[in-house]
Amino acid sequence: MENAWTKFTSNVHLHRTVVLLMLIAVLYVARGMMNTILLTFIFTYLIVHWVRLVQRWIPKLPVTIIVLVTYILLIWGIYYVVTDYLPMIINELVKMVDSLIKFYQGDDMKWLMRYVNRYVSTATIIEQAKHGMSFAVDTLTRIGTLTISLFMSLILSFFYTIELKQMNEFSHQFLETKYLNWLFGDIYYFGKTFVNTFGVVLEAQFFIAICNTALTMICLSFMKMPQIFALGLMVFILSLVPVAGVIISLIPLCLVGYQSGGIRDVIYIIIMIMVIHALEAYVLNPKFMSSRTELPIFYTFVVLLVAEHLWGTWGLIVGVPVFTFLLDVFGVKSVQRHRGPQSIRE
Repeated sequence: MENAWTKFTSNVHLHRTVVLLMLIAVLYVARGMMNTILLTFIFTYLIVHWVRLVQRWIPKLPVTIIVLVTYILLIWGIYYVVTDYLPMIINELVKMVDSLIKFYQGDDMKWLMRYVNRYVSTATIIEQAKHGMSFAVDTLTRIGTLTISLFMSLILSFFYTIELKQMNEFSHQFLETKYLNWLFGDIYYFGKTFVNTFGVVLEAQFFIAICNTALTMICLSFMKMPQIFALGLMVFILSLVPVAGVIISLIPLCLVGYQSGGIRDVIYIIIMIMVIHALEAYVLNPKFMSSRTELPIFYTFVVLLVAEHLWGTWGLIVGVPVFTFLLDVFGVKSVQRHRGPQSIRE
């Protein structure tokens, strides 16, 4: 038995495969917490790299000050969006619904309502209303769950980054343990590889978001839309979600466009979003992803399609990193390592 255990621990490929399967099983069991896990990872990754970037410019600035100021600005930004931008969207939505009700109650539309009533029964309308209410309740529940996940991920990432040096020193102690050091070594290897691949894809998506935001703001300025800066900020944040973010931004843009210029501006915005979405899906996304990950465009596009089908919106974010991670683990293709500061100075 002891001889078999020695052979197992000395076989790197074997115990790394076992650890990889264990990690997949743990993530599957914890799939209900996946929003919190991924958001915490994203916030932590971004803040850590932001700290390293600031320390390049100001080497003597303490990590605590950088993290505190960053999170204060981040919370202020969320507060600005919730208190200023969200009420504006709700107000535009109420105005649009009121305009539609007045439009269909007008004398010119009574013939249409009589025609609809002739072919659509009351039972059908009630059934559709029930489906609509169920969809609304489900949407509100998801928004509430996502809000809690966002709040928890902010807290977790804050405590991780505020004690970044202590966290690194404490975590490295697992690698020096006399028992199961191979297990913690494998977890460290997989974690480091995934962080590297995720960083590569995140950089690519950041450039894509900049391109989407620039194109959108240029088009909105030609349309003389109000509050272009706020709309551009929303488009940038949503564009960090590959492919789906551009489509999600269509709803608030159409609401503002309808209030500003009527149905004509709504049509212009729909055409604009369709063109930008096609540009992102078929040009920017595959090209940036393939250049950063050095994957063929065909592979990148197929991975995005399959990941979106399997994991939904999160699949668009983690699909390419997971695929690149597996290529590195299986020895098919190594990932280009980032260069930068290796440690955080206090």
